[in-house]
Amino acid sequence: MSNMLGSQISFADHDAASSELLSRRSNCGKVATGLGGSAWTPLNEDVHDLLECPVCVNLMYPPIYQCPNGHTLCSSCKTKLENLCPTCRHELGDIRCLVLEKVAESLELPCRFQLLGCRGIFPYYGKLKHEKNCKHRPYACPYAGADCSVTGDIPLLVMHLKDDHNVDMHDGCTFNHRYVKSNPREVENATWMLTIFNCFGRQFCLHFEAFQLEMAPVYMAFLRFMGNEDEAKQFSYSLEVGGNRRRLIWQGIPRSIRDSHRKVRDIQDGLIIPRTLALSFSGGNGQELKLKVAGRIWKNSDVEAGYCS
Repeated sequence: MSNMLGSQISFADHDAASSELLSRRSNCGKVATGLGGSAWTPLNEDVHDLLECPVCVNLMYPPIYQCPNGHTLCSSCKTKLENLCPTCRHELGDIRCLVLEKVAESLELPCRFQLLGCRGIFPYYGKLKHEKNCKHRPYACPYAGADCSVTGDIPLLVMHLKDDHNVDMHDGCTFNHRYVKSNPREVENATWMLTIFNCFGRQFCLHFEAFQLEMAPVYMAFLRFMGNEDEAKQFSYSLEVGGNRRRLIWQGIPRSIRDSHRKVRDIQDGLIIPRTLALSFSGGNGQELKLKVAGRIWKNSDVEAGYCS
């Protein structure tokens, strides 16, 4: 069973707020181009409305189903409603609305994340594929101590982490962070409190976790960058831990928070410390974990220009 180490936290449920935010942004599909790429008209807006599933209110993609009375819905909702029309309660069967599917082929729509900066216009059937990988899509909350469904842009998530998760915020590109735990041999799967560092005007998440690696207990520290993958590659970082005249050093590029903390952990992209060595670093009789993780963040462009040693 996973443990959360650190102070107790409580946070608000942001599901409604996130849903409302994405709903407002999805409506931006009604402002740009319509049939044949022409300017959007009330008629084309009506066509767009016809393509919204009456149940989940998402745009429908083939197969689009209809009941004998002409009411449509998406394939996903069809399976959830036990094959009954949500409008007239008539049995749905497997009638495809081929006319609506054909009309959709002529539509061109802006990305649903237009208000977040995406300026692309896409064919109706290519829009969904683009949005799954759009670099402007909202980020998921990077907090690893509990499941959190909040999504948003970086400023929103920074405020959310501070106000709702009580995450520690620090300024600076160098740090010394201490992790202490009594009875460490009893901890097999744990996540320490997330720490955020403001550096170069950007935010970096410092994670520290305990887990089993091929049946051996280990600790792992790593950084994630609050931004996209291309931006993350502009930075590098190092982590160092030691004691008793021994030390381990890790250097790498921070992963974007597009990659979950579990993914980063599973591919072992960070500083991994076997528990036996961690207890040796801690000193004493091995009954208490006392690790000090030192770190530094720098811009790769500064290193190339000779500004960093």
